[in-house]
Amino acid sequence: MASPVAEVKDGKIVSQTNTTQKTTKSNGMDKESFLQLLVAQMKYQDPLEPTSNTEYISQYAQFSQVESLQSMSSNMDLQRASNLVGKEVYIETTGTDGETKTVQGRVDYVTYKSGKAYVYVNEKEYALDDVKTVLDSDYTEACSLAYSFIAALNKLPSLEDLDLSSEETVTALSEAYNRMTSYQKTFIASEKVNLLQKYADKIAELKKAEKE
Repeated sequence: MASPVAEVKDGKIVSQTNTTQKTTKSNGMDKESFLQLLVAQMKYQDPLEPTSNTEYISQYAQFSQVESLQSMSSNMDLQRASNLVGKEVYIETTGTDGETKTVQGRVDYVTYKSGKAYVYVNEKEYALDDVKTVLDSDYTEACSLAYSFIAALNKLPSLEDLDLSSEETVTALSEAYNRMTSYQKTFIASEKVNLLQKYADKIAELKKAEKE
């Protein structure tokens, strides 16, 4: 039986091919197999104790309902995966060595094959079930800004060793902090903000002393 393989980018299916699944690899019975079994059951049933048509119809209806639910679940997985395109996600996956590994990155596109949805992050394929968290874009931007800000601040010399050669860096950090939104500023610890102010005050003192 052929199953669809769909590739989704920006929420749209950009390509779709069919891959043939061998019966030996199938995890369940398809409708065709069920009908063949049903026909065989009707053909070889005991004529003294025949199965009623109602029972056959009931069996087929139950199978069709299960198949419909499976199809609905697959469609929901594909929709859920396609909604992740362009978003930052946090993934937990188990490697071949049995170790749990974490991956964070933006979902470039998704695929759907053999009844499962996959997301592609950092040019690697991961099962949709491995996606543990979808990160808000404002959150990731704030984290990135805070990381860069603190890293640059930590590279400055101590207050005692500070001189005017660091003026440009201190000024740039002050301007970067002032450009941040109120939300982004919450990611900077108050002691770091106070330290930056001390650096700015020290630079002002050094410039004043230089003019005197």
